[in-house]
Amino acid sequence: MNLRECLETREREQLSEFATKSAESKGRPKPARPCDVRTEFQKDRDRIMHSKAFRRLMHKTQVFISPEGDHYRTRLTHTLEVSQIARTVSRGLLLNEDLTEAIALGHDLGHTPFGHTGEDALDKLMRGGFRHNEQSVRVVEKLENGGEGLNLTFEVTDGIANHRTSGSPGTPEGRVVQYSDKIAYMNHDIDDALRSGLLKQEDIPRHVVNVIGETSSIRVNFLIHDFISHSEGKNDPSPSPGVWRVMRELRAFLFEHVYSNQLQVNERIKIASVLGQLFEYYSAHTEELPPETHLHSEGKTERAVCDYIAGMTDRFALKKFSDIFLPNSWSRV
Repeated sequence: MNLRECLETREREQLSEFATKSAESKGRPKPARPCDVRTEFQKDRDRIMHSKAFRRLMHKTQVFISPEGDHYRTRLTHTLEVSQIARTVSRGLLLNEDLTEAIALGHDLGHTPFGHTGEDALDKLMRGGFRHNEQSVRVVEKLENGGEGLNLTFEVTDGIANHRTSGSPGTPEGRVVQYSDKIAYMNHDIDDALRSGLLKQEDIPRHVVNVIGETSSIRVNFLIHDFISHSEGKNDPSPSPGVWRVMRELRAFLFEHVYSNQLQVNERIKIASVLGQLFEYYSAHTEELPPETHLHSEGKTERAVCDYIAGMTDRFALKKFSDIFLPNSWSRV
Protein backbone atom coordinates (compact mmCIF):
# COMPACT_ATOMS: atom_id res chain seq x y z
CA MET A 1 0.00 0.00 0.00
CA ASN A 2 1.10 3.57 -0.64
CA LEU A 3 0.92 6.21 2.10
CA ARG A 4 -2.54 7.45 1.09
CA GLU A 5 -3.96 3.95 1.30
CA CYS A 6 -2.35 3.49 4.72
CA LEU A 7 -3.98 6.71 5.90
CA GLU A 8 -7.35 5.59 4.55
CA THR A 9 -7.01 2.29 6.39
CA ARG A 10 -6.13 4.14 9.59
CA GLU A 11 -9.26 6.26 9.21
CA ARG A 12 -11.46 3.17 8.90
CA GLU A 13 -9.86 1.54 11.92
CA GLN A 14 -9.47 4.50 14.29
CA LEU A 15 -12.12 7.11 13.56
CA SER A 16 -15.65 7.16 14.94
CA GLU A 17 -18.45 5.35 13.14
CA PHE A 18 -19.89 8.83 12.46
CA ALA A 19 -16.70 10.23 10.90
CA THR A 20 -16.56 10.95 7.18
CA LYS A 21 -13.93 8.65 5.66
CA SER A 22 -11.86 10.12 2.84
CA ALA A 23 -11.98 6.89 0.82
CA GLU A 24 -15.78 7.15 0.88
CA SER A 25 -15.95 10.72 -0.41
CA LYS A 26 -18.65 11.48 -2.95
CA GLY A 27 -15.86 12.74 -5.18
CA ARG A 28 -15.27 15.93 -7.16
CA PRO A 29 -17.11 17.75 -9.95
CA LYS A 30 -14.23 16.85 -12.26
CA PRO A 31 -12.48 13.49 -11.84
CA ALA A 32 -8.91 13.79 -10.55
CA ARG A 33 -6.10 11.29 -10.17
CA PRO A 34 -5.60 10.15 -6.53
CA CYS A 35 -2.42 11.27 -4.77
CA ASP A 36 0.04 8.65 -3.50
CA VAL A 37 0.71 10.45 -0.20
CA ARG A 38 -2.40 12.52 0.60
CA THR A 39 -6.04 11.66 1.14
CA GLU A 40 -8.71 13.49 -0.83
CA PHE A 41 -9.46 15.85 2.06
CA GLN A 42 -5.77 16.57 2.60
CA LYS A 43 -5.52 17.55 -1.06
CA ASP A 44 -8.44 19.94 -0.59
CA ARG A 45 -6.80 21.52 2.45
CA ASP A 46 -3.62 22.13 0.45
CA ARG A 47 -5.49 23.53 -2.55
CA ILE A 48 -7.24 26.02 -0.30
CA MET A 49 -4.07 27.05 1.55
CA HIS A 50 -2.21 27.67 -1.70
CA SER A 51 -5.02 29.67 -3.30
CA LYS A 52 -4.85 33.40 -3.92
CA ALA A 53 -8.18 33.89 -2.17
CA PHE A 54 -6.73 32.42 1.02
CA ARG A 55 -3.72 34.74 0.94
CA ARG A 56 -5.96 37.78 0.49
CA LEU A 57 -7.67 37.05 3.81
CA MET A 58 -4.70 38.57 5.64
CA HIS A 59 -5.72 42.02 4.38
CA LYS A 60 -9.47 41.73 4.95
CA THR A 61 -11.27 43.15 7.98
CA GLN A 62 -12.66 40.90 10.67
CA VAL A 63 -14.48 43.51 12.82
CA PHE A 64 -12.31 46.58 13.29
CA ILE A 65 -11.74 48.45 10.03
CA SER A 66 -8.09 49.35 9.28
CA PRO A 67 -6.93 49.03 12.92
CA GLU A 68 -3.60 50.65 13.76
CA GLY A 69 -2.59 48.04 16.34
CA ASP A 70 -0.70 44.92 15.30
CA HIS A 71 -2.78 42.49 17.37
CA TYR A 72 -6.30 42.94 16.03
CA ARG A 73 -7.75 39.98 14.16
CA THR A 74 -8.01 39.90 10.41
CA ARG A 75 -10.12 37.53 8.36
CA LEU A 76 -7.06 35.27 8.07
CA THR A 77 -6.31 35.05 11.79
CA HIS A 78 -10.02 34.43 12.40
CA THR A 79 -9.87 31.56 9.90
CA LEU A 80 -6.84 30.04 11.62
CA GLU A 81 -8.52 30.29 15.04
CA VAL A 82 -11.63 28.57 13.68
CA SER A 83 -9.43 25.83 12.24
CA GLN A 84 -7.61 25.30 15.55
CA ILE A 85 -10.84 25.05 17.56
CA ALA A 86 -12.58 22.83 15.02
CA ARG A 87 -9.60 20.47 14.75
CA THR A 88 -9.45 20.10 18.52
CA VAL A 89 -13.16 19.26 18.70
CA SER A 90 -12.92 16.82 15.79
CA ARG A 91 -9.93 15.10 17.34
CA GLY A 92 -11.81 14.78 20.62
CA LEU A 93 -14.79 13.22 18.84
CA LEU A 94 -12.64 10.99 16.56
CA LEU A 95 -14.01 12.70 13.48
CA ASN A 96 -12.02 13.37 10.30
CA GLU A 97 -9.63 16.16 11.25
CA ASP A 98 -8.45 16.67 7.65
CA LEU A 99 -11.99 17.29 6.38
CA THR A 100 -12.65 19.61 9.32
CA GLU A 101 -9.48 21.59 8.61
CA ALA A 102 -10.24 21.95 4.90
CA ILE A 103 -13.76 23.28 5.59
CA ALA A 104 -12.49 25.67 8.27
CA LEU A 105 -9.72 27.08 6.08
CA GLY A 106 -12.12 27.61 3.17
CA HIS A 107 -15.24 28.83 4.96
CA ASP A 108 -14.58 32.58 4.49
CA LEU A 109 -12.78 32.63 1.12
CA GLY A 110 -15.63 34.63 -0.40
CA HIS A 111 -15.79 37.25 2.31
CA THR A 112 -15.76 40.86 1.16
CA PRO A 113 -13.34 43.66 2.02
CA PHE A 114 -14.27 45.42 5.27
CA GLY A 115 -15.92 42.36 6.78
CA HIS A 116 -19.68 42.27 7.31
CA THR A 117 -19.83 45.98 6.45
CA GLY A 118 -18.74 45.11 2.93
CA GLU A 119 -21.08 42.14 2.84
CA ASP A 120 -24.05 44.33 3.80
CA ALA A 121 -23.08 46.86 1.12
CA LEU A 122 -22.95 44.24 -1.65
CA ASP A 123 -26.15 42.68 -0.35
CA LYS A 124 -27.92 45.97 -1.07
CA LEU A 125 -26.23 46.44 -4.44
CA MET A 126 -26.90 42.98 -5.85
CA ARG A 127 -30.32 41.98 -7.08
CA GLY A 128 -31.09 38.83 -5.17
CA GLY A 129 -28.69 39.83 -2.41
CA PHE A 130 -25.19 38.75 -1.45
CA ARG A 131 -24.11 36.16 1.11
CA HIS A 132 -20.46 35.46 1.81
CA ASN A 133 -20.92 31.68 2.17
CA GLU A 134 -22.41 31.52 -1.33
CA GLN A 135 -19.56 33.67 -2.62
CA SER A 136 -17.07 31.29 -0.96
CA VAL A 137 -18.62 28.48 -2.99
CA ARG A 138 -18.26 30.58 -6.17
CA VAL A 139 -14.60 31.11 -5.34
CA VAL A 140 -13.80 27.41 -4.95
CA GLU A 141 -16.03 26.22 -7.79
CA LYS A 142 -15.49 28.91 -10.43
CA LEU A 143 -13.34 31.94 -9.68
CA GLU A 144 -10.10 30.64 -8.23
CA ASN A 145 -7.27 29.19 -10.34
CA GLY A 146 -7.81 31.44 -13.35
CA GLY A 147 -11.50 30.64 -13.57
CA GLU A 148 -11.06 26.87 -13.26
CA GLY A 149 -11.95 26.64 -9.57
CA LEU A 150 -10.28 24.35 -7.05
CA ASN A 151 -12.33 21.22 -7.88
CA LEU A 152 -12.85 20.36 -4.20
CA THR A 153 -14.64 17.30 -2.89
CA PHE A 154 -18.37 17.64 -2.38
CA GLU A 155 -17.97 17.25 1.40
CA VAL A 156 -15.65 20.26 1.70
CA THR A 157 -17.80 22.46 -0.54
CA ASP A 158 -20.90 21.45 1.43
CA GLY A 159 -19.24 22.46 4.70
CA ILE A 160 -18.21 25.83 3.25
CA ALA A 161 -21.71 26.47 1.89
CA ASN A 162 -23.42 25.60 5.19
CA HIS A 163 -21.18 27.13 7.84
CA ARG A 164 -23.58 29.94 8.72
CA THR A 165 -26.07 29.48 11.58
CA SER A 166 -28.92 28.90 9.12
CA GLY A 167 -26.97 26.21 7.25
CA SER A 168 -27.38 22.46 7.52
CA PRO A 169 -24.01 20.75 6.89
CA GLY A 170 -24.15 17.25 5.46
CA THR A 171 -21.28 15.92 7.58
CA PRO A 172 -20.52 16.02 11.32
CA GLU A 173 -17.22 17.69 10.45
CA GLY A 174 -19.13 20.52 8.76
CA ARG A 175 -21.26 20.83 11.87
CA VAL A 176 -18.13 21.14 14.01
CA VAL A 177 -16.86 24.02 11.85
CA GLN A 178 -20.27 25.71 11.96
CA TYR A 179 -20.16 25.97 15.77
CA SER A 180 -16.40 26.51 16.00
CA ASP A 181 -16.83 29.63 13.86
CA LYS A 182 -19.12 31.07 16.53
CA ILE A 183 -16.84 30.06 19.39
CA ALA A 184 -13.91 31.74 17.67
CA TYR A 185 -15.46 35.05 16.66
CA MET A 186 -17.41 35.64 19.86
CA ASN A 187 -14.27 35.28 21.93
CA HIS A 188 -11.79 37.11 19.72
CA ASP A 189 -14.25 39.93 19.06
CA ILE A 190 -14.53 40.48 22.82
CA ASP A 191 -10.73 40.42 23.03
CA ASP A 192 -10.39 43.00 20.26
CA ALA A 193 -13.16 45.17 21.72
CA LEU A 194 -11.39 45.20 25.09
CA ARG A 195 -8.11 46.10 23.36
CA SER A 196 -9.78 48.95 21.47
CA GLY A 197 -11.47 50.39 24.56
CA LEU A 198 -15.00 49.81 23.21
CA LEU A 199 -15.60 47.41 26.10
CA LYS A 200 -14.41 47.07 29.67
CA GLN A 201 -14.19 43.70 31.35
CA GLU A 202 -17.04 44.63 33.70
CA ASP A 203 -19.30 45.37 30.69
CA ILE A 204 -19.55 41.69 29.78
CA PRO A 205 -22.81 40.33 31.27
CA ARG A 206 -22.07 38.72 34.62
CA HIS A 207 -24.23 35.67 34.06
CA VAL A 208 -22.33 34.98 30.82
CA VAL A 209 -19.00 35.23 32.60
CA ASN A 210 -20.25 32.98 35.41
CA VAL A 211 -21.12 30.23 32.92
CA ILE A 212 -18.32 30.31 30.35
CA GLY A 213 -15.47 32.15 32.06
CA GLU A 214 -13.70 35.44 32.72
CA THR A 215 -10.97 35.40 30.06
CA SER A 216 -10.76 34.42 26.39
CA SER A 217 -8.57 31.36 27.02
CA ILE A 218 -10.83 30.10 29.81
CA ARG A 219 -13.93 30.62 27.65
CA VAL A 220 -12.50 28.83 24.61
CA ASN A 221 -11.29 25.93 26.77
CA PHE A 222 -14.68 25.64 28.47
CA LEU A 223 -16.63 25.80 25.21
CA ILE A 224 -14.45 23.15 23.55
CA HIS A 225 -14.86 20.79 26.50
CA ASP A 226 -18.62 21.36 26.55
CA PHE A 227 -18.83 20.80 22.79
CA ILE A 228 -16.95 17.50 22.99
CA SER A 229 -18.69 16.13 26.10
CA HIS A 230 -22.17 16.95 24.77
CA SER A 231 -21.45 15.48 21.32
CA GLU A 232 -19.83 12.15 22.20
CA GLY A 233 -21.65 9.25 20.60
CA LYS A 234 -23.78 11.52 18.41
CA ASN A 235 -23.90 12.05 14.67
CA ASP A 236 -24.95 15.70 15.09
CA PRO A 237 -22.30 17.44 17.24
CA SER A 238 -23.26 20.65 19.05
CA PRO A 239 -22.70 22.50 22.32
CA SER A 240 -25.06 21.67 25.18
CA PRO A 241 -28.40 23.56 25.02
CA GLY A 242 -27.68 25.66 28.11
CA VAL A 243 -24.26 26.75 26.85
CA TRP A 244 -25.60 27.47 23.36
CA ARG A 245 -28.25 29.68 24.92
CA VAL A 246 -25.56 31.66 26.74
CA MET A 247 -23.56 31.94 23.51
CA ARG A 248 -26.59 33.42 21.75
CA GLU A 249 -26.97 35.94 24.57
CA LEU A 250 -23.29 36.86 24.20
CA ARG A 251 -23.74 37.29 20.44
CA ALA A 252 -26.70 39.63 21.03
CA PHE A 253 -24.59 41.62 23.50
CA LEU A 254 -21.78 41.98 20.94
CA PHE A 255 -24.20 43.21 18.28
CA GLU A 256 -25.53 45.85 20.61
CA HIS A 257 -22.26 47.05 22.14
CA VAL A 258 -19.57 46.33 19.52
CA TYR A 259 -20.90 45.72 16.02
CA SER A 260 -23.50 48.50 16.31
CA ASN A 261 -21.24 50.93 18.17
CA GLN A 262 -21.60 54.46 16.81
CA LEU A 263 -17.91 54.66 15.85
CA GLN A 264 -18.32 51.52 13.80
CA VAL A 265 -21.58 52.83 12.31
CA ASN A 266 -19.83 55.98 11.08
CA GLU A 267 -17.13 53.91 9.39
CA ARG A 268 -19.71 51.59 7.85
CA ILE A 269 -21.41 54.54 6.19
CA LYS A 270 -18.09 55.53 4.59
CA ILE A 271 -17.32 51.97 3.48
CA ALA A 272 -20.78 51.53 1.95
CA SER A 273 -20.17 54.72 -0.02
CA VAL A 274 -16.75 53.53 -1.24
CA LEU A 275 -18.04 50.15 -2.40
CA GLY A 276 -21.18 51.68 -3.89
CA GLN A 277 -19.16 54.09 -6.01
CA LEU A 278 -16.76 51.34 -7.10
CA PHE A 279 -19.74 49.16 -8.06
CA GLU A 280 -21.27 51.94 -10.12
CA TYR A 281 -17.96 52.79 -11.80
CA TYR A 282 -17.07 49.25 -12.85
CA SER A 283 -20.63 48.62 -14.01
CA ALA A 284 -20.10 51.46 -16.48
CA HIS A 285 -16.48 50.49 -17.33
CA THR A 286 -16.55 46.71 -17.64
CA GLU A 287 -13.49 46.81 -19.90
CA GLU A 288 -11.43 47.59 -16.79
CA LEU A 289 -12.45 44.36 -15.07
CA PRO A 290 -9.94 41.47 -15.11
CA PRO A 291 -10.77 39.04 -17.94
CA GLU A 292 -11.42 36.09 -15.61
CA THR A 293 -14.29 37.93 -13.89
CA HIS A 294 -16.30 37.55 -17.12
CA LEU A 295 -15.78 33.78 -17.39
CA HIS A 296 -18.59 32.83 -15.02
CA SER A 297 -20.73 35.96 -14.99
CA GLU A 298 -23.35 34.43 -17.32
CA GLY A 299 -23.19 37.67 -19.27
CA LYS A 300 -24.43 39.68 -16.29
CA THR A 301 -22.43 42.83 -15.63
CA GLU A 302 -23.42 43.09 -11.97
CA ARG A 303 -22.27 39.51 -11.35
CA ALA A 304 -18.81 40.24 -12.80
CA VAL A 305 -18.52 43.49 -10.85
CA CYS A 306 -19.62 41.82 -7.63
CA ASP A 307 -17.07 39.00 -8.02
CA TYR A 308 -14.31 41.55 -8.58
CA ILE A 309 -15.20 43.76 -5.62
CA ALA A 310 -15.87 40.83 -3.26
CA GLY A 311 -12.38 39.54 -3.98
CA MET A 312 -10.67 42.82 -3.12
CA THR A 313 -8.71 43.35 0.08
CA ASP A 314 -9.43 46.43 2.19
CA ARG A 315 -6.35 48.27 0.99
CA PHE A 316 -6.84 47.32 -2.67
CA ALA A 317 -10.42 48.63 -2.58
CA LEU A 318 -9.25 51.92 -1.07
CA LYS A 319 -6.44 52.19 -3.62
CA LYS A 320 -8.84 51.64 -6.51
CA PHE A 321 -11.20 54.22 -5.06
CA SER A 322 -8.34 56.69 -4.73
CA ASP A 323 -7.08 56.00 -8.27
CA ILE A 324 -10.52 56.48 -9.78
CA PHE A 325 -12.10 59.26 -7.74
CA LEU A 326 -9.34 61.28 -6.10
CA PRO A 327 -7.05 63.67 -8.05
CA ASN A 328 -3.43 62.65 -8.43
CA SER A 329 -0.77 64.96 -7.07
CA TRP A 330 1.16 66.84 -9.80
CA SER A 331 4.88 67.36 -9.85
CA ARG A 332 7.05 69.11 -12.41
CA VAL A 333 9.62 66.91 -14.12
